[in-house]
Amino acid sequence: MKIAVLRERREHEKRVAATPETAKKFIAKGLEVLIEAGAGSASRYSDQMYLDAGAQVISNPVELLQSADILLKVQRPLLSGEGELNELSGLKHGAAVISVLSPFNAPESLAHYADAGITALAMEFVPRITRAQSMDVLSSQSNLAGYRSVLDAAYEYGRAMPMMMTAAGTVAPARVMVLGAGVAGLQAIATARRLGAIVSATDVRPVAKEQVESLGAKFVMVDSDEMANAETSGGYAKEMSEDFKRKQAELVSATLAKQDIVICTALIPGKPAPTLISAEMVRSMRAGSVIVDLAVEQGGNCELAKPGEVVEVDGVTIVGHFNLPSRLAADASSLYARNLFAFLEPHINDETKVINFDWEDEIVAATVLARDGKIVHPQFTGGED
Repeated sequence: MKIAVLRERREHEKRVAATPETAKKFIAKGLEVLIEAGAGSASRYSDQMYLDAGAQVISNPVELLQSADILLKVQRPLLSGEGELNELSGLKHGAAVISVLSPFNAPESLAHYADAGITALAMEFVPRITRAQSMDVLSSQSNLAGYRSVLDAAYEYGRAMPMMMTAAGTVAPARVMVLGAGVAGLQAIATARRLGAIVSATDVRPVAKEQVESLGAKFVMVDSDEMANAETSGGYAKEMSEDFKRKQAELVSATLAKQDIVICTALIPGKPAPTLISAEMVRSMRAGSVIVDLAVEQGGNCELAKPGEVVEVDGVTIVGHFNLPSRLAADASSLYARNLFAFLEPHINDETKVINFDWEDEIVAATVLARDGKIVHPQFTGGED
């Protein structure tokens, strides 16, 4: 059975879906691994490293696709008209594509998966249960994004982060506020604390309070009964009422004026990111402040953030870099590739050396978008809101 890995062709993407480490693990399980030439170069994994691991390096991507039983990718396949290569057209009927497929952002892609007769599995839909922790790509990539966001903020800030006491006087520590205390937010808190900043954070989920305070940050919250039901069964934040949003905006506005750096991480699965920082709030911040918006690709938490750009508004720098995990491509690829191996390993038959998915397994069932020529995921067939 052949596992294929393409070079990622979408803009701003430097990661790769398999590393020499995971290629070697698949090969040890009796599978063949085919890597497109140059697929790992942007992540510092050379073709020779894959060859040394036992993988085959294929120069022709069409040949690679035609051979694939399972195609591993970081981002969803390019379709006709999206780039130099239609990454579905060469796949055999019944092949599986495993990737972060972003069906909410590209709902039209589901019909293409069904028409191509492939099995499409979306890694971002892996449920947040104990058994699936090693497969959780959202957590592994968000962790790095939170870390990188603070480094990007420190670069743009232009001042020291920790308090420094010198013979020439004292340098005050930076004040950092993190909006959203999920995986990315908690890592941002931890990183900012390591750099010596005074950190505060806010989130709609009451459970976040203990997590934030355990990292040495102050938790700022809206006093509302609505927070008791602010979390989904999967651990994500729910969209809140207009009254709650108004109260939250007032709280954020009052706090922002005292901050030097703000890290925005708030996302709601399947919906645009909530706007937490208005243009008026930005203009209330002191000159030299920095906002980093991790949600910019989903509409942004900051009204004035621009995707892919670093802009300045009345002395406040707003950072809207694309794809923060890709800015740490080597580590991001390593973690993502391990997530994929952990996802596939339980379904590898040790005797036949074939991957046979257990379609009744709750992890697999949660990730399958299309199979046997049909769209099957309940969120896209009308079976679930």
